[in-house]
Amino acid sequence: MRIISYNVNGIRAAMNKGLIDWLKTDPADIICIQETKAEKDNVNHKLFTELGYHDYWFSARKKGYSGVAVFTKIKPDNVIYGNGHGPSDEEGRVIQLDFGDIRLINAYFPSGTSGDERQGFKYQWLEEIMGYLNTLKKKNPKIILCGDYNIAHKEIDIHDPKGNKKSSGFLPEEREWMDHFYKHGWVDTLRVFDESPGLYSWWSQRFPSVRLQNKGWRIDYINVTEPLKKNLKAAAIYPDVKHSDHCPVYLELDV
Repeated sequence: MRIISYNVNGIRAAMNKGLIDWLKTDPADIICIQETKAEKDNVNHKLFTELGYHDYWFSARKKGYSGVAVFTKIKPDNVIYGNGHGPSDEEGRVIQLDFGDIRLINAYFPSGTSGDERQGFKYQWLEEIMGYLNTLKKKNPKIILCGDYNIAHKEIDIHDPKGNKKSSGFLPEEREWMDHFYKHGWVDTLRVFDESPGLYSWWSQRFPSVRLQNKGWRIDYINVTEPLKKNLKAAAIYPDVKHSDHCPVYLELDV
């Protein structure tokens, strides 16, 4: 099972930048998209089905905002839209698919960069999702949680840790949440295979040169629960794929 997680920062914009041509290269069996900023009916979604993907969309109520989607060549046994947390579901932040005994969750974690109110919402969302995952693990021990977490976990995951210690996405409380997350049965799949510095998945658009200089953040992850650790085959980041201010992250499992 080959999985891509990719925040496209607007799927129509990404399609205009060559997303479909990239998908024609068959980068993965399952493509998990965050920040679609669109509803399915407003996108030429036949372009995905023509490539052999089943497509599932969960959009925000607010038009042009947030939203997640999954394109998969492996037909899921079940699809769950949302996670039952009202404010999160209104913003189209979670979609879940079952493949046998594996639950795949594609999530777009909130950003807190726009101010205190959204930062507060982010903390609430993190608390809610942690509780949801802890309950789900008791029933579904094999879980893959991929998406844009909007948190750089460790200093190695950000180009300027000292300069960003007060920036949303690298705040002590957010990093402590990640610590707690990994201590309670989750695996950072990329770090199983590669502990190198400079592996980033997002670069600010405010300064176009930062991507060329690789001054980025690693805020996109594909994490798995401990029972799936033995199934991991490969993990990577694809910084040269450029349809967005993010790049795709990749995981391969033997299932």
